[in-house]
Amino acid sequence: MANPGGRRRIVRVGAAAVAMVLVAEAAVWLLRPGERPIQPAPVSESDYFTPAQIDRGRTYSDGQLWLFVAALGAQGAVLITLALGRPAAARRGLERLEARPLLGAAAVGAGLSVALGVAALPAGIAAHQRAVDYGISTQSFGSWLGDTGKAAAIGAALAAAGAAVLIALLRRFGRRWWLPGTVAVGAIAVVFVWLTPVVLAPLFNKFTPLPEGSRARAQVLSLARRAGVDVGQVYRVNASRRVRSLNAYVDGIGPTRRVVLYDNLLRRANRPELRSVVAHELGHVKHNDVPRGLAFLIIVTPLALVFVSELGGALARRAGVDPRGPAALPAYMLGLAVAALVLGVPGNQLSRQVEASADTFALRLTHDPQALVQVQRRLALSGVADPDPPAIVTALLGTHPSTIDRIGSAVAYQRETGVAGKVH
Repeated sequence: MANPGGRRRIVRVGAAAVAMVLVAEAAVWLLRPGERPIQPAPVSESDYFTPAQIDRGRTYSDGQLWLFVAALGAQGAVLITLALGRPAAARRGLERLEARPLLGAAAVGAGLSVALGVAALPAGIAAHQRAVDYGISTQSFGSWLGDTGKAAAIGAALAAAGAAVLIALLRRFGRRWWLPGTVAVGAIAVVFVWLTPVVLAPLFNKFTPLPEGSRARAQVLSLARRAGVDVGQVYRVNASRRVRSLNAYVDGIGPTRRVVLYDNLLRRANRPELRSVVAHELGHVKHNDVPRGLAFLIIVTPLALVFVSELGGALARRAGVDPRGPAALPAYMLGLAVAALVLGVPGNQLSRQVEASADTFALRLTHDPQALVQVQRRLALSGVADPDPPAIVTALLGTHPSTIDRIGSAVAYQRETGVAGKVH
């Protein structure tokens, strides 16, 4: 006979998954940018890239995608094996930690983080070497390995703390642990975003304020005044120690908010291109896109944790371990990984809307669609990107609109406004 309890658990897991996705899609709708993006005009990649450039970008992108899938598969295999209570020696080792649950949980959390990093390492090494071979990365293997080690150490420390908090909540609140868990996740996320620019990011790069009186700083502040944006601080980062690409980003909240410009961008971009990139980043500040991302996380967290609780608890019981003990952590981490993968799709959907809205803001601020086209071409060529990837890849993994869609937005703006000059 089928196990009625098992059927009920399956139903609860499925219901939690459906509810999680529905809430995430509702959050995407609720948090959509107020400045509606320009609808891209249909354009052909062959009008902006040579056949050799298109083929090179597609070959590189496809290879990196398969390496990403391989890393994900290796990590999934580790989590599934441990979540099902295998091998037996590992299960017995985990169960021995029950005597000191919080310390045991911290040890398991750190160990799982390291194990997942090791599982993904071969694919990571291959991906780094391909980036070097294609002229994207400037980083030596030793330097890359050092950065990977630092990231792994930080990840292990965070995983240890998170695992200890999870077990403490499970033992104190039982199946309702997700309620205080939601509060904890929200608070940690805000602190993390606040501290990242001043604590974590400097561990990997050198940040220097743009000097008073410099042309780039004057350009940023002039655009910010026109846009009515309090830009916070403007920094240069030594990104050239790792990559050749041109880029910029907005980071932090409140007193740590800043616009960060790659040194490559400051050295190699011409004036219109720099204005276009800076205007895009000012759009993110104007639209409060960092708080928007935090809001999405806070909205989806409650049902995501319910899903993790249901799936993790069901797997722990199936493996014959205490759902409130350290031995259950692989099951909960597997649930968290599944939730992150599933929620990544609507999260990326919102991200693409946000990026398209920032492009629209930049076009309306600079009135220079040609500069946006040139920036997108240079970004694609320096990053060896596929300018027009398959729609399914963009839908599942794309944090930004495709290069061709972004160029199409510039073309549409030129046609809509009649800005002088041909966009090509």
